Amino acid sequence: MTREQLEGLSLPKHIGIIMDGNGRWAKKRGLERTEGHKAGADVFRKICNYGADIGIECMTFYAFSTENWRRPPKEVAAIMKLFRDYLKEANEREKENEQRGLQFHLIGEKKGLPADIVRNLDTLERDSADKKVMRVNLAINYGGRDEILHSVKALAGMAKRGEIKPDAITEEDIASHLFTAGQPDPDLIIRPSGEYRLSNFMIWQAAYSEFWFSDILWPDFTTDDLDRAILDYCSRQRRFGGV
Repeated sequence: MTREQLEGLSLPKHIGIIMDGNGRWAKKRGLERTEGHKAGADVFRKICNYGADIGIECMTFYAFSTENWRRPPKEVAAIMKLFRDYLKEANEREKENEQRGLQFHLIGEKKGLPADIVRNLDTLERDSADKKVMRVNLAINYGGRDEILHSVKALAGMAKRGEIKPDAITEEDIASHLFTAGQPDPDLIIRPSGEYRLSNFMIWQAAYSEFWFSDILWPDFTTDDLDRAILDYCSRQRRFGGV
């Protein structure tokens, strides 16, 4: 499959990806689960860069959910180390990111994350804030229900202060207090690994998203697979509840 097949098509503006199957990929090979996460991190880099190259405006990668803290401490520590390594590398490659035009943004709760990871995330967000080619949302310590709760609490505070009337709250008000405020909802959500669920990923924003599921484990996911998902998306007719 070649990039030429995508030329002239109306590509999705925003793609969300649930990066799943790292542990199973490692188990199939007799490796520690941490090795699967390392392989998955390499694929994230490739898919992220490729998305920018083909003209996707925004990509959201589900990297670590609020529920993932329940995993074995050794595995959580290994994932946090991967985040540290990636953020250090990304900050060191500022010129390369500038050339690609990648703007990085955390969606998720900073509270609960290690302080050094938060500092590096803040640095990455600040240094890439003026980039315009593609926005990269890193969903870390993220949960869709938690995100909606975050928005509701903000609106409840505004109502308590008399800044807004409860019966005047709109969907737009809720969306404006989500972590993705100001961004388009995902047109396409991709989940590899053979699972057929959202797993608490962007459950507000995904109301009219198109879904693409695959048995491919995330470490085996390629740019050809992304092309296939996009071509499938482009073949669909989106009605948004109409006819």
